[in-house]
Amino acid sequence: MAMSVGSDSTSEDEGIVDINTTPLIDVMLVLLIMLIITLPLQTHSVALDLPQGNPPPSTTLPQVVTVGIDFDNSITWNGQPVTSEDDLQAHFINAAHQPDQPEMHIDPNRLADYKTVAHVLADAQRLGILKLGIVGQDQYMEGQ
Repeated sequence: MAMSVGSDSTSEDEGIVDINTTPLIDVMLVLLIMLIITLPLQTHSVALDLPQGNPPPSTTLPQVVTVGIDFDNSITWNGQPVTSEDDLQAHFINAAHQPDQPEMHIDPNRLADYKTVAHVLADAQRLGILKLGIVGQDQYMEGQ
C-alpha cells in the first residue's frame, strides 16, 4: 500500500469551511417548543341554554287540512270543491290567521298539471301558510 505524499487540494493549515448546523437545529427546536408551550389554548365555544330531559308529549293533535288537486285540475278543500281562485285564497287567508295554524297537506293526482300544483303552492306560501307539505307520493313509485 502506498501512501499519498505530494500535493493535496487542501493543506493542513486550511480549516473545514462547512457550517456545523447541529447547534442551530437544536436552538430552533427549543424556540419552537417554547412557542408552543406559551401560546394560550384557543377554545371556540358558544354558550347555549339546552333543555334538560325529554320534552313533554303533545297533548293535542295538529289540525290537518287536505287540499286535493284532481286529474282534471279541480281543487278540493277537505273534500269540498273549491269553485274559484278567490274562494281558495279566502281559505288560505283564514287558515293563515288562525292562532294555531293547521297543517296543509297538498295531495295532487299524478295526472294533474304541474302549473296548477305550482300555483296552489305559490298561493299558500304568498298568503302566509307556514306548515305545508305534499302527500300522496306513493302513487309515483314504480312497481305499484
